[in-house]
Amino acid sequence: MTIKKIAVLTSGGDAPGMNAAIRAVVLAAHHYALPTIGFFSGYNGLIEGSSSALTPASVNGIIHRGGTILKSARCPAMLTEQGLESAATTLKKEQIDALIVIGGDGSFNGLLALNKYWSGAVIGIPGTIDNDIDGTDFTIGFSTAVNTGIEAIDKIRDTAEAFERIFIVEVMGRRSGHITFNVGIASAAEQILSFENFSQTDEQDKLSHLAKEIKQAQQNRHASYIIVIAENLWPGGATQLAMQLKQTANIDCTACILGYIQRGGSPVAKDRILATKMGVAAVQALIAGKSNVMIGERNNQLLTVPLDVAVQHKEKVSESLVSAQENILALTAQ
Repeated sequence: MTIKKIAVLTSGGDAPGMNAAIRAVVLAAHHYALPTIGFFSGYNGLIEGSSSALTPASVNGIIHRGGTILKSARCPAMLTEQGLESAATTLKKEQIDALIVIGGDGSFNGLLALNKYWSGAVIGIPGTIDNDIDGTDFTIGFSTAVNTGIEAIDKIRDTAEAFERIFIVEVMGRRSGHITFNVGIASAAEQILSFENFSQTDEQDKLSHLAKEIKQAQQNRHASYIIVIAENLWPGGATQLAMQLKQTANIDCTACILGYIQRGGSPVAKDRILATKMGVAAVQALIAGKSNVMIGERNNQLLTVPLDVAVQHKEKVSESLVSAQENILALTAQ
């Protein structure tokens, strides 16, 4: 089909670099003389018809800003037939030929569901700090989130060193360990706990092992000890783990949950560049007649990935990272 008008929205959790992607989409569409509108607050704006025309002037000076000028939100209504029908009605009313969605797996599943009610072209751009989308080496926002985590732990390490303290630092990632391992290794954490090396069935064994290693390390080194842990991993999170170490081994730990600071802030150069390349590629893919695909990047080469493949969660943290941490980098008393 011939593309004459496109729409773009950001959905799900915000990620640094989303604005850069919006900017690239709008500028690329303008280059190809394609009118563009943006829907506000994710799929909610699509369902409610809340939108605005986007021009080069609309995206001037936003590449360095975190968040998203189009706002974002979860949208339970997209899980219902009524919500999907309303979204399709808005697209038809606005005479939209193609929809670009910047977001994660939930956002892409929304696009797949929308296909049953609307015949226009759909393209996904992976924007999530979790880096949990298949078919691309990195997602927009991941690099910035990792840098934010490293900066935070570097500061925590100063206090930990000064007082010979133990800190348990919980990082985001939902059910993915990419942030955990990258932040943990880059900040020289003594221990990393993530989905790749921990199962809740091993909780008591892991607790005993941790307690033993902490005590041995403190006896030998008299220094700080940092444990980086993935959110949604340990029952009760970092706070509960600290409490259990105190109760079972009389080890005082300080829990620190980094939380939403990892989703904010100005995107680093890598995210700005990745978002720009993907935004341009999304518009070019539409012009080439592609649909139901996500823009990804492998080995610095852009490519398209079927949306139903992108959301499968088959790709895990590099085994080399896990192996290096488990077998070489983790500090064990000799």
